Amino acid sequence: MASPPVTTRIVLASRPSGKPVPANFRLERETVRDLAEGEVLLKTLYLSLDPYMRGRMDDAKSYAKPVEIGGVMEGGTVAQVARSRNAAFKAGDIVLSHSGWQSYAISDGTGLQKLDPETAPITTALGILGMPGFTAYAGLRNIGKPKAGETLVVAAASGAVGSAVGQMAKIYGARVVGIVGGSKKCDHLRQELGFDVAIDHHSSDFPAQLAAACPNGIDVYFENVGGHVWSAVFPLLNDFARIPVCGLIAHYNEESSVSSGGDQLPAVMRAILRKSLTIRGFIQREFADQRPDFSHQAGAWITEGRLKYKEDIVDGLEHAPEAFLGLLEGKNFGKLIVRVAPLA
Repeated sequence: MASPPVTTRIVLASRPSGKPVPANFRLERETVRDLAEGEVLLKTLYLSLDPYMRGRMDDAKSYAKPVEIGGVMEGGTVAQVARSRNAAFKAGDIVLSHSGWQSYAISDGTGLQKLDPETAPITTALGILGMPGFTAYAGLRNIGKPKAGETLVVAAASGAVGSAVGQMAKIYGARVVGIVGGSKKCDHLRQELGFDVAIDHHSSDFPAQLAAACPNGIDVYFENVGGHVWSAVFPLLNDFARIPVCGLIAHYNEESSVSSGGDQLPAVMRAILRKSLTIRGFIQREFADQRPDFSHQAGAWITEGRLKYKEDIVDGLEHAPEAFLGLLEGKNFGKLIVRVAPLA
């Protein structure tokens, strides 16, 4: 009988104070225990890295429990069943799981979703056909509700969520303005994804460029960033504008819940009242019942060439911390994925 494998895992070594650093992570190795009846051994093939993981590193109250000190960093994965004592799974099955930053994991089968590599590349289950793509779909369908002829602006527009938002909004008939960091990302939005306008938020005249790109104001703003991007968008919001709030990556490393630059709440509240704005934060799992609709629709759009995606793949689990820190600074280009092991 084969000897038990050794798993490599990356755990939370300490909670960050402000911006995370490599020392907040620790790499460990341990021998995997024997399987109990009903369990499966998962070999991680791909690990998804996403901005929400930054919040799990803190112990502040949130919509999900934080990672414990010494606990494996959490994250979505695509894995292969290496061994099985569960009748529902056999060795070789490919599954979508949530086993985190580790090369092997044991599961009782709860929450595992089988994937068919013949239907779509398995990495898409972590990106355009997974949580990020569904986040875009749910935010637009339930909150943004873009109409033909309206102007939609999306921040972090070359990322996994933002790129899907922009393309779906174009399918719905909206005029789409994407905000990104860097000229290459701007070119990608315009030339590859069909955005009407792409703007580099690092530009010294960014607010003026955004205003010029939205001569009729902004009807839908899909918020992923906050910070100076929100400051430029805010005065351009039209009456009855809808703002799905998906992320605030510009503020994730702040040590205080109060941003610098003075109290902006009174101005925001006045605008909500005066312009009848809808500002709604959401977590994609609130709309889980819409997953089948999304899977059918997104699959069709991809087949038709109307919904495209870009993946940024990093090799080696040991490089996950560095890649994740880069994600928080916008260094990735597309859906960030770590390739942990080859498909057997």
